Amino acid sequence: METSKIIQDDSFLDALVRLVATLRGENGCPWDQKQTPGSVSLYLIEEVFELVEAIEKGDPGDIREELGDVLFHIVFIARMFQEDGQFDLQDVAEGITHKMIRRHPHVFGDRTVNGSEEVIQNWHQIKQEERQPSQNASVFDSVPASLPSLMRAYRISDRAAKSGIEWIEMAGEVHTTEYLSKKLKTAAMRQDKNLQSQEFGQLLFALVNICRRKGIHPEAALTGVIKQFERKVKEMQDLIADSEQDLADLSSDQKAEIWQKINLDIAKKPPDY
Repeated sequence: METSKIIQDDSFLDALVRLVATLRGENGCPWDQKQTPGSVSLYLIEEVFELVEAIEKGDPGDIREELGDVLFHIVFIARMFQEDGQFDLQDVAEGITHKMIRRHPHVFGDRTVNGSEEVIQNWHQIKQEERQPSQNASVFDSVPASLPSLMRAYRISDRAAKSGIEWIEMAGEVHTTEYLSKKLKTAAMRQDKNLQSQEFGQLLFALVNICRRKGIHPEAALTGVIKQFERKVKEMQDLIADSEQDLADLSSDQKAEIWQKINLDIAKKPPDY
């Protein structure tokens, strides 16, 4: 198919839909033709992470490109379900539009709210009302099992708290990081890997709950610290290379001295460094 038949005078979103249909069509691309929703979903996950990274870097060009990649995969998945007679992209757009209207009664209805916290409470309540009653229903049903563990811990903790089950309040002393740290030290002395893993998990989950109650997302907090650590290690490597030394030849005290110098230099730099 000629490019002009894909890119016509209507919107580029329509052109993208036609492009995907062509790739999946009889004379399309062999690789695209053999894909399934399951296989494409794996690529979608990668693209979403690339989009998040672009957003964190703040380059509009990169963000625009990564948004396009994510959009392509969404259109691609919708196309496969359309081929099976299930739904098409228009149905997807219609569904999410009605859902967002329904969940924003303070914008599209007559409900009033006092701030973003009440918006969140209403959202959770409306979401619960939308679900079909089920004997085996759980407050965690909407939390994907495939989420990375740190993000899933936050979502699980948040769902429980919104349902009136606050883990920290129920756990009492057991939730404190001091108590859990002592238990972890005890497990370490016993050389029991299973017990150590369990105690590490308890401590991590406690920290996730503390973050949530402080209004901090643990994923964002950890990501920031990782970036800071990467930057410090890179500066350390550069300093050692400039001095024509080898990292392997430095003593622990020498490495610690360089590390402290880097920390002091960073502390003197502007906050947006």
